[in-house]
Amino acid sequence: MPDVIPHRNLPLLLLRAREDVIARFRPILHAHGVTEQQWRLLRVLAEHAPRPLEPRELADLCTLLSPSLTGVLARMDEQGLVARRRDERDQRRVKVSLTAKSRALVRKVAPLVEREYRALEADVGGDLVGEAYAVVDRLSLALRRAPGAADGGPAPAA
Repeated sequence: MPDVIPHRNLPLLLLRAREDVIARFRPILHAHGVTEQQWRLLRVLAEHAPRPLEPRELADLCTLLSPSLTGVLARMDEQGLVARRRDERDQRRVKVSLTAKSRALVRKVAPLVEREYRALEADVGGDLVGEAYAVVDRLSLALRRAPGAADGGPAPAA
């Protein structure tokens, strides 16, 4: 083990920042009986509605590993939060969409989440939040385009 590690632990720093941000939203989600992963799925499905999405699309858009997504979708299906249907043209494919129950939940929770975003901007500054969006977007895009880009999904923190 070297005496000096030349770089700060970027994955850990990003996880810390994520935790600091999500901590502001977690009480809203928990008050409505929704986990963070479930909310990511509901939000993405709502953003793409009325077009249903395939599980692989959801996994990619929500940054969830396929085995995790499978379990989350099964629980959400049991709770009536998603509908999973076989594709009419290709029975091997499954399409996932919101239900009336989940659309109502999104309509109820989304304004609370939006209000918390406004509070976050008021607390730390809208400019800083805007910079964070820009830097994270640029970093993510550059990493995906880099010659050594990983193709296997989310990696553990280094």
